[in-house]
Amino acid sequence: MDERIFYMNMCIKERYSARELARQIDSGYYERYMLSQNSIAPVISEAKKATGNIFLDTYVLDFLDVPNTVSEFDLQKSIIRNLKNFILEIGKDFTFVGEEYRVQVGNHDYFIDLLFYHRGLSCLVAFELKIGEFKPEYVGKVNLYLEALDREVKKENENPSVGVILCASKDDEVVEFALSRSLSPTMVSEYNLKLIDKALLQKKLKEYIELAQSSEDGE
Repeated sequence: MDERIFYMNMCIKERYSARELARQIDSGYYERYMLSQNSIAPVISEAKKATGNIFLDTYVLDFLDVPNTVSEFDLQKSIIRNLKNFILEIGKDFTFVGEEYRVQVGNHDYFIDLLFYHRGLSCLVAFELKIGEFKPEYVGKVNLYLEALDREVKKENENPSVGVILCASKDDEVVEFALSRSLSPTMVSEYNLKLIDKALLQKKLKEYIELAQSSEDGE
């Protein structure tokens, strides 16, 4: 019943078509959303609270139809070709601003892989794409992008920019350590190029719920 109510509310908010709703159910969006809210890393949870918990730990990009050995350039271009489906996956409040978006710091030019604007958060959102496992040095690069956006691009009435590092995989403990001293709202998420087994997502969610209940009982 909780899952049904979740999708009903999502349909109202996102105005899903029947086809879009079916896709979200098949991709285990409910389970992925709930698991993202129960992140075991406190620093990540705090960052998500600051941005309204709209970002997921895992995104399913099965619609890209690219090989597992795809390059970052090809991944980016495939997302642009499938922009409508990508926005459906990340949320319809996102508006595309540009790819390889140039920001200048000193005498150097830097290029943000994908830049969006989020209507609900009233802020710019920079996506950094990585085809391998998350590395701590990625955080510094995204922080540079966010500072440049806030100083040169953000309008006075808008909120501070947000960064999303989208990787093929991540170690939650490494992510927590990497973000623990970072003051900027930067999230690290995984992407999957194939649909995730929904039974596995349901099992993992059940384990998280039982763990949370055990912790509450212990208190």
